[in-house]
Amino acid sequence: MVFLLWSRPSPKDQKACLEKCDSFNYDAKYQGSTDRPVCALQKDERLSAEGFLLNHARARIGSGLETYEKGKQALQNWRHFQMKWTFVEPNTPIKRGVKFCVCVKEFLPWLMMPLQVVYVNENKTSEKMKASYRFGSGTLHGHLLAGEERFSVELDENNEVWYEILSFSKPSHLLSFMGYPYVKLRQKYFAKESADALLKHISSN
Repeated sequence: MVFLLWSRPSPKDQKACLEKCDSFNYDAKYQGSTDRPVCALQKDERLSAEGFLLNHARARIGSGLETYEKGKQALQNWRHFQMKWTFVEPNTPIKRGVKFCVCVKEFLPWLMMPLQVVYVNENKTSEKMKASYRFGSGTLHGHLLAGEERFSVELDENNEVWYEILSFSKPSHLLSFMGYPYVKLRQKYFAKESADALLKHISSN
């Protein structure tokens, strides 16, 4: 099951997609795993044994509490997805259990890839950072990949603000299996474009 459209997916198209995707396509024991530190996932032998690959990207987007708050607001409004070739409906609430579509344009068709928010966490103080906001979403049946992805904005002890993406995934459809090297390149490309989108939003507000 793959959701393809020749034109930009409308909210109605996305709703129809989500109505057909009622469950996660990866094991429940891994749900919420991206809320752990990167090093913990790197050492998790279960993930690698089951064919999951890690994707991690981190970019400095500024400094100070004001920048952190702008970055947090940007994530909550899905600014990190608002590009010409990919988007999430900006009014989608980031709350546990909410389903949404990541819409991606690949060559001519658009893909709708269904996900569900698994967790949302915010910490104001800790030993390694002053503040952090993050949320993770898991793939549903109908997504080309199986796994989970976390987006976060952090204000560290040096007053620097960082945008981070952490995910683990593996192909869940023949198309992604055959084109997985391309998928991995697109993940890296998205990480750069996404960070640039946040920087542009923060600098203009």
